[in-house]
Amino acid sequence: MSDLPQLLAQGLALGAVYGLTALGFVIVYKATAVINFAHGELLLLGAYLVYALHVQAGIPFVAAVPVAMACMAVGGWSIERGVLRRMVGRPTFAVVMITIGLAIVLRQAATAIWGFDDLLLGDPWGASQVTLGELRVNAVSIASLAAAGALFAAFLIFFRSSKAGIAMRSTAIDQEAALAVGIPVRAVYAWSWMLAGATAAVAGVFLAAFPATLHPALGFVAFRAFPAAIVGGLDSPGGAIVGGLLVGVTELLVQGYQPRLAPWLGDNFHVAASYLLMIVVLVVRPYGLFGTREVERV
Repeated sequence: MSDLPQLLAQGLALGAVYGLTALGFVIVYKATAVINFAHGELLLLGAYLVYALHVQAGIPFVAAVPVAMACMAVGGWSIERGVLRRMVGRPTFAVVMITIGLAIVLRQAATAIWGFDDLLLGDPWGASQVTLGELRVNAVSIASLAAAGALFAAFLIFFRSSKAGIAMRSTAIDQEAALAVGIPVRAVYAWSWMLAGATAAVAGVFLAAFPATLHPALGFVAFRAFPAAIVGGLDSPGGAIVGGLLVGVTELLVQGYQPRLAPWLGDNFHVAASYLLMIVVLVVRPYGLFGTREVERV
């Protein structure tokens, strides 16, 4: 069991990336009550934009990331205004199916532009490691933890202190009441997609950072992070981060110990472990660990 601290450190780093990914699901759901199944492709496009700006255009990495975030925010706004705005008041099922169609279109657009080859993102961390006692942690892991903490703090301040954040919280609680007091609900929908797009660019960067590579299948990683949003609560940004950390640690611990303790479960059981955790949490707390429980009067 001496490798437990190393697995925990790696799990927290992976969980931070999952938490960043889950934030995108939560932000859109919190404002619109729709699960965005195109979020993985937003991650993919964000990472490709950083590659195009940094590697292809020669812009420094520290500048390429915020520019890509701004571009993805505009992209999220365009998707909401151009497509989803027309679906306001329509059945939720139809909106969800549109996000699935968008995922396919965005993935094909990315492959048409950048191809199917594995690409190096050119992130500044590379293979560098930091030694903490007996632990050896990749520098990118520390950066992902710092980014998750910074974004969570930024969202906390935004939702509690800014007019736009308070408007988004009010809309999430009761859309009709928000309309009654003059909150521009349709603008809130656009803001949520803008924030989700910007967050997706950050998550995409850490998913594609060394030792990983940038490739079209990167978007499917969002489905491995989806249980984090469910575990934490689909309407809780803080729950997304906590859920991401729990899912990441669970996945790494299972990957580290299951082949020795229960080899009969197969070589890739760690991929299913996060969904097993999700099922257990939903059985005990149907709205997630930090989700808002809905009370209906009959």
